Amino acid sequence: TMTTRSVCLSSAIALALLAAAPTRAADAGSVIPKLIPQPSQIVQLQGSFVVDAHTAVRAGDGDVVREVGRQFKAMLGDDWPLPLDLSKDGSSQNKILFALDNSRSWASPDAYTLDVDATGVRVLAGSGKGLYYGAVTLMQLLTSGAADAHRVQLPALHIDDAPRFGWRGVMLDSARHFQSVDEIKQLLDAMAQLKLDTFHWHLTDDQGWRLPVPGWPKLTEVGGCRIPAGDGGVDAATGAPVPYCGFYTEAQIREVVAYAASRHIDVVPEVDIPGHATAAISAYPQLGVSGAPIAVSNEWGVNKNLFNADESTMQFLQDVLTQVATLFPGKFVHIGGDEAVKDQWKASPKMQARIRKLGVKNEAGLQAWMVARLENTLTAHGKRLIGWDEILEGKLPASATVMSWRGTEGGIDAVKKGHDVVMTPSDTLYLDYLQTTSADEPPGRPATIPLAQVYAFEPVPKALDAKQATHILGVQANVWTEHMRSMARVQHALFPRIAALAEVAWSPKQDRDYAGFLQRLPAMLPRWQHAGIGYAQTPFQTQPDIQPGAATNTAQVTLQSPLGYTTRYTIDGSAPSASSPQYFAPLQLPLPTTLNAQLFFDQHALAAVTTRQLTAASLLTRSDEQLAMCTGQL
Repeated sequence: TMTTRSVCLSSAIALALLAAAPTRAADAGSVIPKLIPQPSQIVQLQGSFVVDAHTAVRAGDGDVVREVGRQFKAMLGDDWPLPLDLSKDGSSQNKILFALDNSRSWASPDAYTLDVDATGVRVLAGSGKGLYYGAVTLMQLLTSGAADAHRVQLPALHIDDAPRFGWRGVMLDSARHFQSVDEIKQLLDAMAQLKLDTFHWHLTDDQGWRLPVPGWPKLTEVGGCRIPAGDGGVDAATGAPVPYCGFYTEAQIREVVAYAASRHIDVVPEVDIPGHATAAISAYPQLGVSGAPIAVSNEWGVNKNLFNADESTMQFLQDVLTQVATLFPGKFVHIGGDEAVKDQWKASPKMQARIRKLGVKNEAGLQAWMVARLENTLTAHGKRLIGWDEILEGKLPASATVMSWRGTEGGIDAVKKGHDVVMTPSDTLYLDYLQTTSADEPPGRPATIPLAQVYAFEPVPKALDAKQATHILGVQANVWTEHMRSMARVQHALFPRIAALAEVAWSPKQDRDYAGFLQRLPAMLPRWQHAGIGYAQTPFQTQPDIQPGAATNTAQVTLQSPLGYTTRYTIDGSAPSASSPQYFAPLQLPLPTTLNAQLFFDQHALAAVTTRQLTAASLLTRSDEQLAMCTGQL
C-alpha cells in the first residue's frame, strides 16, 4: 500500500510559502513566480505591491466580473479574509481589480493580462473565461511567495498570457469503476486551477452503463450493475454475490455539467459505439448480433460483443445520442469507435446481408456507415462527432474529429485528410500506467510513464507543416479505471502528472523547460493537500536499492530520487532534516542499521520519510512489489 502522508496542513502552508519561494532571475532583484502552467509572457518590473487583509478585491462591473471576484475569494479560502468590493466606483488604488476590457483584440477567449505595480493589481480579459484564468494565476502568485499567510509582497510584473491549445483535456472512465458527483467536482476544481478546460467523461462500456436514456430503463437497471469477478463480496443474509452498481441521474449529470461550466470546463460525454457494448446488450439482447442474453462483463480487456446495425438498433443509438445532446450543451460528443473486433459481424449471415444491402465494402465499411449515420444525428442537434482513431479505417464525415490514441500516426493521417485532431497517445498520456518504479506504487498497468515523459510530449508532429498543424486542437490525458477502484487511486495516477500535461497544453513550445518546471512543481503540493487531493507520494520519495555490501555484515544502499530532488538521510533512528547528510553516492552501512531517507527542495521535505531496517535477514528478503514485473519478454 502507498505510504501514508505525514505532512499536516500547517506544514503544507509552510511548504507553499517557503519551499516554493521564488528563485532569482538573471537581472538583480527580480524574481520568477512559481506558476503552473508557465504563462506565455512574463516581464519583470521594478517595485512591488503588498497584499494583506486590508486589500480589497474590486469586481463590480457586471455579473461576469462579480462572479470571478467571488471565485477568486473562494480559491484563496478562509485563510485570506480579503474584503470583496462589488461597487462600481472607478478607484483601483491599493486594490486588486478585475475588469473586462473590450478595447483590444484578444488572442483567444482564454487570454488575460495581469499587472502588478505600486498602486495595486489589475487583471483584464476580454471574456469571463480569460478573467477566471487571470484569477487562477493571481491565486498562485499569492500562495507561492516567501511571506506569512496574511501578507504577501508581490513583485511588480506584467503577464500577457494565452494558451497554445484550446483543447486541454482529461478523460475519466466512470464505466469500469464509478465515482461520486462530489469526487468529480473535486477533480474539476483541480483541473480548473491548472487551466485545463475539457473533461472527457467515459460513461458506457462492457462493464457498466452509467447514462439514463428515456424509454430504455434497463440500460441503468441492468447495464449499470455487474457481479464482480473473484471474491467481490457476498450478502450476509442470502449468501448471494453483491453486485457492483452505479449510474448518474439526469439531475446529477446536469449538476456536473453546470459545475464544470462555472469553471470554464466543457464536458465531452462518450458513448462507445459499436464496440464496448456488452452492458447495453445485457440490458437489451436485441441490440447484439446474436440476440442471445449475456451478462455485463466483469473482466477487463477487449470484448468481442458489438451492436448490430439493424434499423431498430440505429434508432436506439439515435435515442441515446439525442439524450446526450439534451444533457450536455458542449460542442463535442464522443462516439468511441475503438477496439470494435468484427468477428461477430463476419460470422453473422444477418450482418453480411446488411453489408450487401447498404452497398458498403466490408465490416469496416459497415462501421463507417454507422458513424456517418450517427454524425447526421449529432449534426441535427448542433454537435460535432469525435471518436478514437479507429474511425479512420472507413470513410469518415468531413466534420468528424479524431482522437489519436494508438500513437500519433492516426492523428497525422487524420490531419492530412482534413480532420481536426486531439492528441492522446497511450504510450505517453495514458496515466493509468505506473509513474515510478517504486515498490510503493499501487497497482496499475505494467509499464511506466514518468513525469518527464509526459512533460516532453510534443502534440504537433514534425510531419505536419504549419497549415496542417492548425488542425491539432490540443492534447488530453486519460485515466482508465480497471485498476482504480477508488478516487484515491485516480488521484494518485493523475497528480502530479496532470501538472505536466497542463504545461504541455498551455505554455509556448519554445519556453517549456523541465528543470524549471521541477523548480515550480513543489508549490503545487500544498495547494493539492489543502484541496484534499491525494497526489502521488512516490515521485517525491526516495527509492532505496539495497544489496549485500563488499564487506561482511554490511549493506550497500543506493538512494534514487525519481525527480532529482535532494536526498538527505540519517542512520541514527532520527528523521532527516535540512541539515542531515546529503546523499551523493552509494552508502556502505553496517548491519544492523535503521536508514531514514527523505527528499528535500529548498530545505523543506517533500513527502514522508522512507525507512528501511537493514539486517542480515532483510538482505535475503524481497516483497512482491520489489520483484521485477513479468513483461512477457525472455
